[in-house]
Amino acid sequence: MAQSIDKPPFFDGTHYAHWKTKMKFFIKSRDYKLWDIVEDGPFVPQRSKAEWSADDRKKMELNCKALHILFCAFGPSIYEKMSSCESANEVWDKLEVTYEGTDEVKETKIGLLTLEYENFKMDPEENIEKMFDRFSTITNGLKGYGEAIPEEKLV
Repeated sequence: MAQSIDKPPFFDGTHYAHWKTKMKFFIKSRDYKLWDIVEDGPFVPQRSKAEWSADDRKKMELNCKALHILFCAFGPSIYEKMSSCESANEVWDKLEVTYEGTDEVKETKIGLLTLEYENFKMDPEENIEKMFDRFSTITNGLKGYGEAIPEEKLV
């Protein structure tokens, strides 16, 4: 089934790493400033709403747009978990902890994937395509955790 370029990728609680990559590019393609809001957190004006400048209002709108994109990607169960968040950054961080785990859990997963990578070899019952799929799953998993294997080591 084809994905519309106007709708954010749907997240149902499965395949988080794939969804995360797709959503990151979707948001960046809308407006790179939106991604800055998601990644770095919202801009919070240091004055009352009545005193906001046009720039303050624009930055607040970016957070609302980013939140809208994220919320439109969720089904009811994920939305319920995230609906109390007030910023796109808070949603993103909560998703990461919920579906990737804490930093300690991530380090453990990186360690396991690294061990799989270092001990990788073709299984006797496996064809080249299955071996390549298994290898890609390992390297893409590492990349998803920010641990990309250098190109010269992939050969």
